[in-house]
Amino acid sequence: MIGLSQQTGCALHLAHATMNFPENIGRAAELLALIDAALNEGVDVTLDSYPYLPGATTLSAILPSWATSGGTAETLQRLIDPVSSAQIREAVEIYGSDGCHGVVTDWQSIEISGVENPELRQYAGSSIAQIAHEREVDAFEVFVDILQRDQLATGILQHVGDEANVRSIMQHRAHTGGSDGILNGNKPRPRAWGTFPRYFGHYSRDLGIMNLEETVHHLSGRPARRLRLDRRGLVKEGYAADLVLFDSAAIADRATFAQPRQPAVGIHAVYVNGRAAISAGSPTGIRAGRTLRRQGDGRTAATS
Repeated sequence: MIGLSQQTGCALHLAHATMNFPENIGRAAELLALIDAALNEGVDVTLDSYPYLPGATTLSAILPSWATSGGTAETLQRLIDPVSSAQIREAVEIYGSDGCHGVVTDWQSIEISGVENPELRQYAGSSIAQIAHEREVDAFEVFVDILQRDQLATGILQHVGDEANVRSIMQHRAHTGGSDGILNGNKPRPRAWGTFPRYFGHYSRDLGIMNLEETVHHLSGRPARRLRLDRRGLVKEGYAADLVLFDSAAIADRATFAQPRQPAVGIHAVYVNGRAAISAGSPTGIRAGRTLRRQGDGRTAATS
């Protein structure tokens, strides 16, 4: 990808570059060295990450890509066909599926986070391995059964992160913070509620990974510049008054994997385009956001 950016002159952003899975434990320095070399050669490259260890996706994302071609109906048919089902099992359990980044699936690391079928809600918060143990069946059978009964709509958490990688990546000069958060599901990811307070409270204040000013820039100015948002991301005359007023000594995430919908503490007010969306810690009901559309130059996003 860096090579393509060098050849074409296109900007490159590596989304949720978290270096997950056991094969990548402690290897963040290798990724960052590649990025540093590219930056030193003038390549326009940035990356983002979230401050949590588990990743989040859908259960069907574990399938090899060939198994999902043709849409939901054809995918479900392959799951019940003996020949294709055996090939899928071989891909995910022996060789490593491209849907799982080429890594052999560890059923203990895959936790059900959300389902559409109400009959499956009992499984939210349990791993595939746990469900298989409780039902006294093979883990792959549980995988296929849930995919079929939930029509491929199941959300999961993958507990495959590495704390050392998380800390190294977030300190990089090209890093921007991101949540990759999803708000729906029976047990959604806590990062949809806690990502940015967690950067400020846990990693900046408590651990001293970055100072307050650096953290602010990682979460506001730098991503606004990456997305080329017109007059956004800085506290500056002439810029949109998008402001968060928080107590740096008190701000903290409260969302957990058991209780993900918990709001953060220490945030007093949020202003969007100069109007209070949150005041005294509570929503005001004012919705002052505006759509930012790409301009004629194809590069700058501004209000229409």
